[in-house]
Amino acid sequence: MGTFSRQERLHEAAIGDRTDLGSGAVQAGVRRLVRESWQRSLSLRLDPLTAQAAPTLSADELGRLRARNPLAAVLPVINTLLVRHAAEFGLIVAVADETGRLLWIDGDSSVRTRAEDMHFVVGADWSEARVGTSAPGTALALDHGIQIQRAEHFSQLAHPFSCTAVPIHDPVTGALLGVIDITGGDAAVAPQTLPLVEAAVAALEAELRIQSLSAPRPAPARPSGFTAPGILLSVLGTEHGALHGAQSAGQHSAGQHSVDQHRVDLSPRHAEILLLLAWHRQGLSADRLAGLLSAEQPHAVENLRAEMVRLRRVLAVSHPQLRVGSRPYRLETSVDTDAGRVLRLLARGAHRMALAAYRGTVLPGSAAPGITEIRAEVSQRLRQTLLSDASVEVLLDYARTEEAAWDSEVWRACLQLLPARSPQRAAVVANLARIEAELSA
Repeated sequence: MGTFSRQERLHEAAIGDRTDLGSGAVQAGVRRLVRESWQRSLSLRLDPLTAQAAPTLSADELGRLRARNPLAAVLPVINTLLVRHAAEFGLIVAVADETGRLLWIDGDSSVRTRAEDMHFVVGADWSEARVGTSAPGTALALDHGIQIQRAEHFSQLAHPFSCTAVPIHDPVTGALLGVIDITGGDAAVAPQTLPLVEAAVAALEAELRIQSLSAPRPAPARPSGFTAPGILLSVLGTEHGALHGAQSAGQHSAGQHSVDQHRVDLSPRHAEILLLLAWHRQGLSADRLAGLLSAEQPHAVENLRAEMVRLRRVLAVSHPQLRVGSRPYRLETSVDTDAGRVLRLLARGAHRMALAAYRGTVLPGSAAPGITEIRAEVSQRLRQTLLSDASVEVLLDYARTEEAAWDSEVWRACLQLLPARSPQRAAVVANLARIEAELSA
């Protein structure tokens, strides 16, 4: 009992209020949710001055956890919806599994560095049982989204930070898959942050449901809701492209420096080749593939064969399960693309999700004829579908993208769809005037 009272006093000193956790009397306005979490933390004999989440996993153990977690398959969507904007507001985004183990962290680099002081790093256990009250751990304990601000954390190490976290579930079985967490300063607990993360989680669960419709059902012996992630080639809004997918233990490429061990950045030429082969699943002859890569390059076929040797060497290290066949050149392993996902979402009428997944044009720096065709196909399909079928809210979001910012037809369509007294009409009219003035100039 003496030890329990000492921990209570230490925690009071750490947070600077006058809370009597033993009797439940609160004088400093501590929220009930937080108070109950502190009580659970104290019942586990955690010390607020020493509780910390030091990582205990080896690289291989971390790789195995990542490989079997189904959230690996939606990392590109998390990047689109959350990570891309996190750095602008001095925030980091973390993804933890159902036990509270942090598997991926990305966002503002300076915040990531400072967060290392409280052991908020990949591989660390941030469950309530390990560190006490925190957004990711307590969100998992309560199974709903929460916000924890600075001194509300049980561990004194975490007091400089605020966090918002929302659990994510398997859309088919309802099983808890993990939690999405936003950590940083006051922006992490702004009133709009929790609804934003909840909306992102809803989109992630919808994406998981879509993937489950086309993926083979897992063997009965495997844990419910856990399927091995496939390989995704991301080519939207990037000149280099990247492969995302599970690696075998110990297969991480030397010197690889990326957000997670499932991502491998590609050279522009390798991204072009893999995209063309993924787009033309029946395969391409050497002459045809060379022509799609370059219209007039001399010795195109010889250069292609040398490049294929280099590509196979890269894949042998980073993704040994991904094989490229010959005569014709073809992918012997199923590879999905983020561009293909956008087209499938459009075909299903999921316009908002398609726009959220569209991070930019296909390999914008590429001049390869085959890539130019794919780029035009995806861009035009998105534009035409949204113009003809999307709601005005989605069409307005599209109009504000870099790609449609000067598209007067899109802005006029928004004006036609908006109600007569909508406050958004003025901004649309202003944008149309800007476009007309620029054209006349």
